[in-house]
Amino acid sequence: MRNEILIYFKNLLTRQLEELEMQADNQVVDWINRDERATDLIDIAAIESERAYTLRIREREHRLIHKIRQSLEDIQKGTYGICKLCGEDISVSRLKARPVARHCIECKQKMERLERASGF
Repeated sequence: MRNEILIYFKNLLTRQLEELEMQADNQVVDWINRDERATDLIDIAAIESERAYTLRIREREHRLIHKIRQSLEDIQKGTYGICKLCGEDISVSRLKARPVARHCIECKQKMERLERASGF
């Protein structure tokens, strides 16, 4: 992969990582500063539902942060954009759509077919 393309993806991934980490920090501050004293069962249920929803989002963001860090490490190692399964180059158009992609489209489709066939 050409150096200017790697620089583009490194900058893109770094910005995404910074934004996600800032959002996570802001969420922690919000939770610390929030005073949620509810006595009504409906209010308590609503608060718990909101917390569960927020935690699911945070878990997804945590996984994305991990993938972004992996991609940045791959850039450093010189292996970014190379499919972890077949070793072929991942197309730039795929990386633009999904910068944390670790598999070429063909291998990813095979993996998804196997997952569906096995019931996962």
